[in-house]
Amino acid sequence: MENIPFNRPFYTGNEKLNIQTALDNAHLSGDGVFTKACSSLLEQVLGVNKVLITTSCTHALEMSAMLLDIQPGDEVIFPSFTFVSTVNAFILRGAKPIFVDIRPDTLNMDETKIESLVTDKTKALVPVHYAGVGCEMDAIQSIADKHQLKIVEDNAHGLFAKYKGKYLGTFGSMATQSFHETKNFTSGEGGALLINDPEMIERAEIIREKGTNRSRFFRGQVDKYTWVDMGSSYLPSELLAAFLLAQLEGCEEIQNRRKNIWEYYDLHLNAWTEENSIRRPQVPAYVEQPYHMYYLLLPDLHSRTAFIKHMKDHGIMSVFHYLPLHLSPMGINFGGKEGDCPITEMMSDRLVRLPFYSGMTPEDLQRVVKAAMAFKV
Repeated sequence: MENIPFNRPFYTGNEKLNIQTALDNAHLSGDGVFTKACSSLLEQVLGVNKVLITTSCTHALEMSAMLLDIQPGDEVIFPSFTFVSTVNAFILRGAKPIFVDIRPDTLNMDETKIESLVTDKTKALVPVHYAGVGCEMDAIQSIADKHQLKIVEDNAHGLFAKYKGKYLGTFGSMATQSFHETKNFTSGEGGALLINDPEMIERAEIIREKGTNRSRFFRGQVDKYTWVDMGSSYLPSELLAAFLLAQLEGCEEIQNRRKNIWEYYDLHLNAWTEENSIRRPQVPAYVEQPYHMYYLLLPDLHSRTAFIKHMKDHGIMSVFHYLPLHLSPMGINFGGKEGDCPITEMMSDRLVRLPFYSGMTPEDLQRVVKAAMAFKV
């Protein structure tokens, strides 16, 4: 019997056709027809002032740090429970990361613990919408306004999700998206910078184009382009954008598939999780999630480790997720120590993610659920 992987790319059917069209167009570098089509689609659906497709979410985060003019010694507040890219993008500019603990329900940054960490050196807040479930943006926005801080949403998990009826990625000055292979919509590697503050648009285009005003040149606004600011090469190939457009245009099919998978897990594992003191994901009623992942919280590290082995023995790949950044070697270098973020430390030890990809069949789901329910804590 074939093993069930943790992730497998899903194709809508138009990816190859789009790539062939890009080849026929003989324009393979960035900002061609497909790159612009992806940007336009996202701008229209989300109501964002500007969307710039990038080579990765990491690079979109790096662009946001440049746009905020992060300087050595500036402090930026992050959840400790996130991927390293979230923080790396800002420490590359010299920022000092300040780690805040997470909520025990949604695993998002705990908004009640943010304000005590704000100092006169704090420059920005970077909420991470874990599993695509929105952070408490009302409270976070209020803190940012009070202390004149910028918000950059790391929305790698949450494209098309909503918090109180408003799309994630539209609250902060900027937001970042990921189109990595493990995300709902993918181009293998890829990302996007969502810009809500119109004053940042022109400089963002310059940074993305290696510090040149090349975008203005192509629009006929200048006679020639030149080096005007710092920047790097953050444009993806048209081939990647062609693939991505098929994914974005297949949004409804992809999201419906993922919704069905998430709800299948949640329904069929309900009784088993209660019997074994295992917690399922908690999604507030005022949040519309994108069904990015399905995770379980086992009682402790020992049972989590045993569960992963049990599933592997049944040919099913389940995985843990983030390790606390404040306890990593780099985090310790920045002053992190055990006990700083106790909820993060506890949840990191307990969390396990079940296989979750858009092409999962009913038979796949039945196998995963049957194997999981054979495990006793």
